[in-house]
Amino acid sequence: MGFSQMSREGMEHSEAGSLGEAVAPPEQGSSAEDRATPIPTITLMGWPLAAITEQQSVEHILDQLDQGHGGWVVTPNLDHLRRLVRDRSFAELCRPATLLVPDGMPLIWASRLQRTPLPERVAGSSLVSTLSEEAARRGRSIFLLGGDPGTAEGAGEALCRRYQGLKIAGTHCPIMGFEKDEQEIGKIADILKQASPDIVYVALGSPKQEWLISQLQEQLPNAWWMGVGISFSYLCGSVKRAPRWARKTGLEWCFRLFQEPRRLIKRYLWEDLPFGVFLLVKAAIRGLLGGR
Repeated sequence: MGFSQMSREGMEHSEAGSLGEAVAPPEQGSSAEDRATPIPTITLMGWPLAAITEQQSVEHILDQLDQGHGGWVVTPNLDHLRRLVRDRSFAELCRPATLLVPDGMPLIWASRLQRTPLPERVAGSSLVSTLSEEAARRGRSIFLLGGDPGTAEGAGEALCRRYQGLKIAGTHCPIMGFEKDEQEIGKIADILKQASPDIVYVALGSPKQEWLISQLQEQLPNAWWMGVGISFSYLCGSVKRAPRWARKTGLEWCFRLFQEPRRLIKRYLWEDLPFGVFLLVKAAIRGLLGGR
């Protein structure tokens, strides 16, 4: 698919496909990059999630870099999982991902109910920091792509203050509507190839960030890519992140809803909440049946 041929379904939360049958999910650890380092997985709603801690995720990514292998991390929360299950276009976008880790307490609760417990939540907004810390230790570079104007630079400065020796290969904030302009996509690809980073953080929101990663990953096949949503704004302090207690108890969504009620109320209350109940009930039944 060419840069300018992105379908509307792949860029929006498709309503038409919400009840359709999603494509078959990938098997983690099945790619050439992962065969040398298999990782344990469990399955939720047909999708494989890595049953590893945040620190193990960091070590896996950096070890793969040391071996010359690139990859793509997806951090599904409840909303992502809903769309992976019910939106064929989004499932197709995420199919090539190398590593899926659970960013959302409902996924952790469901894994426990079905008696295949995940060790912990691996939030993308936390992983961007712990991965950068280890990247600094190993002399690896990062690139910050996307975010609101100025937030990529601010996030890069914040990370450098925290982690001495961190290499920032570059930052770039695409113009509004870049996804409809083949020349702008080519410009982004050229910037990344010239910077040649080891890790690329893409902060454009979902599914736009997944679409862009799918378009550009082949340009830097030995790098690791991760969509990080609003994380740049968290890092530079322009948006306040939920308190630790809210994140640990699964109430971070309430904090976000309070911050952006008009944008999030439909997604959180009308779409994600019913799906979350369905997920937990199905997991509990599966647990009672012994995981079948």
